[in-house]
Amino acid sequence: MLSRSRCVYRTLGRSLSAVSQANNVLVRQSVSGLSVCSRLVYSQPCEFPSSASVFHIRYFRTSAAHRDEVVTVKTPAFAESVSEGDVRWEKAVGDSVNEDEVVCEIETDKTSVQVPAPAAGVIEELLVPDGGRVEGGTPLFKLRKGAAAAKAAPSPAAEAPAAAAAAPPPPPPPAAAPTAMPPVPPVPAQPVQAKPVSAVQPTAAAAPPPTAGSRGENRVKMNRMRLRIAQRLKEAQTTCAMLTTFNEVDMSNIQEMRKVHKDVFLKKHNVKLGFMSAFVKAAAYALTDQPAVNAVIDDTTKEIVYRDYVDISVAVATPKGLVVPVIRSVETMNFADIEKTINALGEKARKNELAVEDMDGGTFTISNGGVFGSMFGTPIINPPQSAILGMHGIFDRPMAINGQVEIRPMMYVALTYDHRLVDGREAVTFLRKIKAVVEDPRVLLLDM
Repeated sequence: MLSRSRCVYRTLGRSLSAVSQANNVLVRQSVSGLSVCSRLVYSQPCEFPSSASVFHIRYFRTSAAHRDEVVTVKTPAFAESVSEGDVRWEKAVGDSVNEDEVVCEIETDKTSVQVPAPAAGVIEELLVPDGGRVEGGTPLFKLRKGAAAAKAAPSPAAEAPAAAAAAPPPPPPPAAAPTAMPPVPPVPAQPVQAKPVSAVQPTAAAAPPPTAGSRGENRVKMNRMRLRIAQRLKEAQTTCAMLTTFNEVDMSNIQEMRKVHKDVFLKKHNVKLGFMSAFVKAAAYALTDQPAVNAVIDDTTKEIVYRDYVDISVAVATPKGLVVPVIRSVETMNFADIEKTINALGEKARKNELAVEDMDGGTFTISNGGVFGSMFGTPIINPPQSAILGMHGIFDRPMAINGQVEIRPMMYVALTYDHRLVDGREAVTFLRKIKAVVEDPRVLLLDM
């Protein structure tokens, strides 16, 4: 027994002689796709009855995370004013997704929140049904990481047969012309028994397409945003004592100013000069002059809140409904700043990237129905605000100018206000201020 131990010690000493100058050796190997790291640490030699030197060996093993790890993706945190939303799935179980690809959207009262995939992989399980209601932190789906990359990268061996299969076959040799007539098939002695007409089953006919005069119906569930819009509009009619006053604006000067300076404006500010910036700036000027239109009634404390700032909400129509992103501190902005902000908010609205913070607040709203060709209308107040300005289309109409009839580009404007807070004098004066600034922008420079 002692001689066998001496032999084992001697053999082990010879195996380690090649690395005697190093303090440790790192050996890395891969076992069934799992990265394994083994570390050999050598200590001081021990004395044995034989003359061989033996080292004590200590192993440390570590393993990396599995490639096909399954993760559970949860609902992102909502803003303070949003508590829940409805899930609308963009992907199904078994679909491959890339990193940051949208898997589902959560429709809330104010906006839609996109939930992207945290990594490339395959959808393993959907934990919430389509249309289900979720809150912040609710588990949404399970994702198996790395599976999508394995499916997307075919092996070179698989590509070779595919290339061979794709090669067209050689054309067949031309057939020789027949030299004799084909034989006539023999006539059967007994006639073939045919099926009776009653035994033949008719094939199912395809459903006819709907005719032009059909009276079908299609029911679609209202999304949360549309429900919230309907609720707020009805609240405005119930709460506010709404009254609308009208005026008309001659757009000749603002059109001429845009025609003269639009190229230089675009070259300097890299944004087009439109009519919206003129009305937004005119509204900020009029709101500063008439603070009651910029105020709001606090129904809880029965107080009137006057604002020293002007945050104007601009109504934007999207496929999911009407949204009102806010341009903040308009009183400190010029035409270029307003145009850049409107373009940025409009782009985010079209891409469905508006956050709740982009639509929170607002002291006044402008709705431009003229982009759809509207000639006249009465807008509804966006609560809890106290007034809203409605813009309409520009149409050429005959106008009496200094006793002469001239054709001018005219726009009707409407101001709907809460008569509980704003009197008729303030409303009419406010609308006349907007008319004066738009018809002659030099009023802003002269502070008139």
